[in-house]
Order: sequence, then structure tokens, then C-alpha cells
Amino acid sequence: GGRMEVLEEKEEEEQREEEELKALEISAKLPDLGLNVPMEQVCVPSDVPGFDWSSIDTSQLPSSYKTNSLKEKKLLCIADHFLWQYTHLCPDRKPLFLHPVNECGVEKFVCTTVRPTLLPYTELYHWDGCASFVSDYLTMEPLKCPMSLPSSLYSPTTILKYQRGNCFDITVLLCSMLIGAGYDAYCVHGYATREICTLDETLELCPLLRKPQEVPKEGMKKKSNKYRVNPPPDLQSKFELQQEAKKAETEAAQKNEEREEEKVTEEPKRDLLHGLRVHAWVLVLSGKREVPEAFFINPFTGNSHSTMDEHFLGIESIWNHRNYWVNMQDCWNGCKDLIFDLDDAVRWEVMLSGSNKSLQLLSDAEEEKELSDTDMDDMVSDPNEKEEEDMSFDMPPSWVAPIQISPREFETRCSHGRKVILYKKAKLEKWAPYLNGNGLVKRLTIYADLDCAEIVEVREWFKNREDMLDMREVNKQTQLTTECFSPGHLLGLKAHTYTSLEPETERTMEFYNEVRVDGLQKRVENANEMTEYFLGRDDFLHVRHMEFGKRGKKIHLAGTRTDINSRPIVQIKECFHRNLEKPADEDVAERIFLITEEVMHLTYHLKDKYITASKKDFFKAVESDREGNEDVMTPEMCITYQAGSSENDKKLLHLYKLLQELTEEEKQLKEQVRQSEAEVLSILKIRENEETAVKLSVSIYNTEKNEKRRQQYEAMKNTMEDGLPGQEEQDLDYLAPFLIQVGHREKMTKGQALRVRDDCLADFKHRLIDKANTIQACFEKAVEELQKKDQWLQENQNQLSVEGEDDFLTRYSETMFHIHILALRLSREKQTAPQKYLALQEKLRKDPRLAEHLGHT
Repeated sequence: GGRMEVLEEKEEEEQREEEELKALEISAKLPDLGLNVPMEQVCVPSDVPGFDWSSIDTSQLPSSYKTNSLKEKKLLCIADHFLWQYTHLCPDRKPLFLHPVNECGVEKFVCTTVRPTLLPYTELYHWDGCASFVSDYLTMEPLKCPMSLPSSLYSPTTILKYQRGNCFDITVLLCSMLIGAGYDAYCVHGYATREICTLDETLELCPLLRKPQEVPKEGMKKKSNKYRVNPPPDLQSKFELQQEAKKAETEAAQKNEEREEEKVTEEPKRDLLHGLRVHAWVLVLSGKREVPEAFFINPFTGNSHSTMDEHFLGIESIWNHRNYWVNMQDCWNGCKDLIFDLDDAVRWEVMLSGSNKSLQLLSDAEEEKELSDTDMDDMVSDPNEKEEEDMSFDMPPSWVAPIQISPREFETRCSHGRKVILYKKAKLEKWAPYLNGNGLVKRLTIYADLDCAEIVEVREWFKNREDMLDMREVNKQTQLTTECFSPGHLLGLKAHTYTSLEPETERTMEFYNEVRVDGLQKRVENANEMTEYFLGRDDFLHVRHMEFGKRGKKIHLAGTRTDINSRPIVQIKECFHRNLEKPADEDVAERIFLITEEVMHLTYHLKDKYITASKKDFFKAVESDREGNEDVMTPEMCITYQAGSSENDKKLLHLYKLLQELTEEEKQLKEQVRQSEAEVLSILKIRENEETAVKLSVSIYNTEKNEKRRQQYEAMKNTMEDGLPGQEEQDLDYLAPFLIQVGHREKMTKGQALRVRDDCLADFKHRLIDKANTIQACFEKAVEELQKKDQWLQENQNQLSVEGEDDFLTRYSETMFHIHILALRLSREKQTAPQKYLALQEKLRKDPRLAEHLGHT
């Protein structure tokens, strides 16, 4: 008791000295910068308006929150002893974060506040999912004094309950989840920049806008060839090139000046507390979960940072659920030069060491000298024994209750269902699923200026929509809208880019070609043209291009079709891939139908070692030249060019048949073009209806939001409860097969009752015997198979390879295991059979249908 009082008095005295030194240090640094900042501005209140931590209810918390076990009290003594040695070894260092009070005002060691937990959600099995959830779910609170450690550290369960906390609270929660997920994670107490500590991301680029780093491809080195052809002479004017170079330099200089001006406006103001702001974050070391290298996680944003990041200025200590380490390395260059080898006692001072004696602690002689100088000899009877006891102490289990997150809380994510993050020239908004009626869960607004006044682009992400809309991107300057869909939309729509939903305007539609019969991959359309791209078709078609003319005057005729005023088709062009089953000069590569001119052009694929392709041009007979005969075919109606042959093909019959085929295909193509136009109109109409009345889909397993499924489940449950008694009686009527033999009589004679009883017992006895015999036969068969394997192994043991022997031993062990299971089943069956027989006998005696005659039998 006296020892603890002396320690407490010493700690209070050291804290007062530390605070005085801190005030002197700040006042000494501020004049050097030529600035005067009152102390009232250094320590700012962190309480969020409308929320008071002192008013939270702690009456329902477990007893471990309100008291310390004997092991925890011993750990606090060890921590005090460690802190006393640390302050003597490093008097210029800041105090350590060892045992702050919890929400119940009880001192708890920081390591015991970490509660490793693996939550039952797939997303929380990875570090980025855990970090994203924690940053979205919790509201950040700044420290009361940015240069001082917090006086309290609340449990992760309380932080989750109230959805708010400072950097230390959030770090402990995130570290608990990461350790539970299998990562080698640690809580870090250190120093960071103002932007990190205050969650100021207004000068940071939004992560959604960061482009992945392109890996430079190494160019193939061309082998020098002395027989290569000399390059052609350069005929460009050197004077013009010089003028263009000067112009480019001038433009580059202007751009650099603009960039410099932007940098000046974007540069943050000088932070008077740079290097003094206390912060906590998570360190993940390499090794576990295939982490290639160590990295930091900022608990406020959930973003990962390199250990070389200049925003992190130093580390005082780190801890997890097993131990506590103090950094003994110099942080003059931030965290860039730190080595995270926790087994290195020179760089990291460990508090609880199993075997290695700490190299940084004071020696026994120095410790005794220091204690005698401060009149504390009665506190330590044997320093060597005390140190060994401290070093071999095991960390007590966490005092925190199990961390639990309900499905509703996990789905809600953001505090109050919405979160707004401001970035450099961008604003990111997040919503909980089903909070917005249109399924909107995330929106990124991109601005042209730092003041966020002029909107350039808006990107929106959706979830759970029945129309499968996944993302919408709107360019406010060009009014170009791009919509992306998940698989499952009607007609296989994948993406839709447009400026207006009005028909016959510029648009591009992309499709999932795998789910379409025609293999359509993309359709590009404007007022005068339409181009379709195909993939994986049997006819090798990959492009179809249509050109339209201007409409005539609209005519309304009774009985005519509604598309009488459709755009007139001027030209249809189709391109085909090579079909290797046909000769090149018979495989069409391109065909063009000039509808208005009644001309058809065919171009075939190139033959090997040819630079020109075969062609055929067909000219339809003019209506006035036919003279009532539609079967006229003249040589002037077809012009052919056969690559590699000087003679034209004069077989008019072949050309006539080809012309007839092309004429028929032209009619079919016109119908397909009209179908494409109708499909576009249908998609536009469907999209308009979908946006007018947005419907959200709910999983059948989500009984809270799926009202229809919940009603069906309750109706089915009520039906089962209503029909249960009769069904149960029918299922348990074990005498039904034997009552049939006596005619289902309501009243039986004594002889009939005895017959039913004897038949039932005999049948049950035979079933038990048959079951035991079946198991016995399987057991004997397995033993016989094992004996054969033993004999085969003795005969072929010398001829087996290593792989063959391993395979044989595996099958051998499987057989042994099978025999063991059969033996257990047979033994259990023999032991339980008499009990089952007696139980059935007693049941028959009490059966109401037989009890009258068997009651005294």
C-alpha cells in the first residue's frame, strides 16, 4: 500500500513537471516562428454539440468494466514500474499511453482494451472492408487538446453503440477487427500532420479519381541489320519545326505559371503545432494474410498509407492484445527510417518479455542507486526478482465484452444513414442502402475550382435496383450521360450513353452479347446513321452500318402501319470476318446495299500473296426497262473483278442466282433495320418508365425489408401450426400396419390385442437383428479387404515408388478408419437393442387402444 502511494505521488509530480515543460516548450517555439498564439487556441474542446460523454448510461455494463481482477491490478503495477524506468531512461520523451480510464472511470491497461473479433460478414474478412466500415460507421471526434493524450479510452462496444470516438477509440476498434481477421495489426501512438489529425481532406485527391500507376513497358530492342533499307529523307521544314517548338515552350511556360498559382492557393497554411499533434492509427505488419509489406491505416478515412508517408511524423509506442512496445528509434525524418522489427530490443523496448532481458532498462546497480537516492528502498526488496516477474507476466484477457454488429447496423453503415466527405475539387456523399427511394448509395460531385462552385461532373452509384442500374455518370458541361448496368437487364443492356432520351439522337448502347441471340455487342446511333457491332456470330458478321435519309411529309392513311413515316434507308453496309472453310475469293468480306440507287457491291477477302480483292457490282434493272418481265438478266447488270484472273466470269446463271439471293437478303436486312429501330424505341420507353417509378429489389432472406416474403413465411408457419396435431398423430401411428390385420376395430378382444402386440414386437425384433447383421457383414467385408491390402503390400513393398507408397498408405488408413467406425456402430447397436425393445414393450402396454387388455400382462 505504501509503495503504491509513493508511486502515485511520484507520477503526479512528474505529470506536473511534464505539463510545465510542455507549456514552456510551446511558448519557446512560437516566438521562433514570429507568431503569438494564446494557449486557449492550442487546446480546443472536442465535444460534439448535442452529445455529452459524461451522461452515457454505464449501469448495464458488465462487472469487468467497473472493476479490475487481481491479474489486471498486477499488470497496472508492472506498467507503473515500466513507466518509472522509462522516465528515468528518457526524461525528454513524452508520457506513454498506458492505462487511461474507461467509460466507468476505471484504469485499464491499453492492451486489454483490444478485443480480437472476427465478425460474420464476408466484407469484414479483409482489411480494406474493415477499415471502410469503421470509417463510415463512426463519427470522428478531435482530441480535447491536440498535443496531449486523451485521459480516457472507451471500450470498442461503447464506441460502436454511440457511433463516435477519437482517434485512439477508433484505432482500438479497427485493430480488434483486423487481429480477429488474422492480420498482424497494432495500435500506434504517434504524431501526424494537421490534415490527418483533423480529417481535413480538402487538399487531397479523391481516391475514386486516382488513376492506377501505369507500368512502363520495356520496348523491344530491334536488332541492327546491315541490310536494312535506308529510311526516306526528312522533307519537313526545319524552320516550321522551330516555330512549333517555340510555341509549345510558350504554352508550357504559361501552363506552369498557372500550376504554380494553383499550388500557391492550394498550399495549406503553416501549422504552428507541426510535429506536436498527437494521433493514433493502425500498423499492419507483413507476414500474416499474405501481406507483402508493412503499411499504415488511417482510422478516420480507412485509407492505407505507406510507412514512408510524410503525413506521419513519428511514433512513441505501439501495442496489440499481447504486448506493448516503445519506439527507441529517432524520428527526426518522420517514420521513413523506422524499422518495424519488434524482436530487435535495441529499436523497440518491450514491456512484457518472456525470455530476453530488456537491453534498454536500467541495470540492477543503477536501479538500486536511483531508488536509494529517492528514499524508495522499501518499495523493492529484490530488483532482480521483480524484473524477472515483470518480464514473465502473461497478458490477462480483454475486459471488453464481445464485439457484435447486427445485420441492420452493418447495412446502415453511415451514421444517421448519410456521410459527406470533402476532397480537393470534389465532394463524396454516401448513403445506407434502401435509404433513398431510387437506390442511390454513393455520389461523387467533381468541381472545376477549389471553392466547389462550378460543377463539372456527377457520378452516382446505385444498389438493389430492379432495372439493374449500377452507375450513372453525367458530364454537366456536355450534358453527356453514361449509365452502366449489371447483368440481368431486359434485352441484355450493359451501358447507355446519351444526351437525351428522345429518339433519333446521338447515343451508344452496349449489350451483354452472351445473352443475346443475335450476338449484338454495341449499337451507335444518331439522326442519320446507325452502326451495330456483333461478336461470336455463326455467319461471321461483325459490323452493320446503316444510313438514313430525310423524311418526307407525314402521311396518315387508314389501315396503314404506324411506321409508314420511318426514316428512309439509304445504305446498308455489312462487314464479315474470314470464314476459313471457304476459299478467300468466295468469302464475302464486305457488302454494300445502296437502296435508293438499287446497286449492290460485294468485296471478297484477300487471297494469300494478293494485294487486291475480288469484287462484284450488281445493278438492278430499272422498272421502265423490265417491260413486265422481272426475270431479265443482262451482262451489263453485273461487273466482276476476279483477282488473279484476266477473264471475267461470263456464266450469267450463277450471277443471276447470286443476284436473287442478294435481293432476298436485302429485304430481310430492311426488316432487321426496322426491328433495330423498334428495339431502340422500346429500350428508351422502358428506361423512361424505370426512372419514373424506380423499384428496389429485396432479397428473400431479408425478412425485415421483404414484407411479401415475411407475410408468406408467417402464413406458412400458421398453417403448419394449425395442421400439426393431426399430422403428428398420423406420423406416430406405429400400430397402423398391424391394426389393418384386425380390421381397424374400435374395440378389440383380448386375443386380438395380444396378437397386435406380439406382431409389433416380433417385427421390431427382426428389424434390429437385420440391422445388426448388415453392419456385421460390412465389417467382415472391410476386414477381408484390409487383409488383402496387407498381403499385397508385403509382396510389392520393394517395387513401390514414394508416390505410390503414399497413395497406398492413404487408402489403407481410410479402410482402417472405416473399420473402426463399423466396429463402433456394431457395438452400440448391440448395447442399445435390448433397451429399445423394452421401451417399445412399455409403450405398447400404455397405448390406449391396447391398455384395456394389456394393463396387467
